Amino acid sequence: MEQGELRSAGGVEYTLIRKRVKNLNLRLAPDGSVRVSAPLRAGAASVDAFVAAHADWVKRAEARHRAAEAARAALAPPEKDQCLALFKEVSDGVFPRFEKVLGGKKPVIKVRDMRTRWGSCHPAKRQITLAARLALQPPQAIEYVVVHEYCHFVHPDHQAGFWALVESILPDWKARRALLRNPR
Repeated sequence: MEQGELRSAGGVEYTLIRKRVKNLNLRLAPDGSVRVSAPLRAGAASVDAFVAAHADWVKRAEARHRAAEAARAALAPPEKDQCLALFKEVSDGVFPRFEKVLGGKKPVIKVRDMRTRWGSCHPAKRQITLAARLALQPPQAIEYVVVHEYCHFVHPDHQAGFWALVESILPDWKARRALLRNPR
């Protein structure tokens, strides 16, 4: 973080950062703090007046920031142990269809924070890893992802045989997959 002078004007606490700029720049930082970049020779009184004149904008920006943070917190997935319990329950329902293929041994279910995929299967390790954020999806979508990953124990690729197996278990798999692409 850039070093600056902590100041207050118009009911707004802000950090004044002097640098080689031509104009005063007021911004709300990602952490929610207010920062003002000012020319090296700008007087503190003129910077305070600028901030005070924009106090309403700052209050609105801070309110938007708080609302966005609250929305992010509301969408946070449950704790990993809660996700694991949910995913194991779904897995236990799917396992009987794959019991012979897996030699009667259930795969290890793991939970990770994954941003680009819902799940992955590692047949050699007999392991399925699911994204924690999957727990926020509808039950039908969760079941689709678990079935999808189990099918990789039979077909490691996404060729026609793989999709035929998915369809034999979940005839409505396309609608379930669409739930993941169009979240509620």
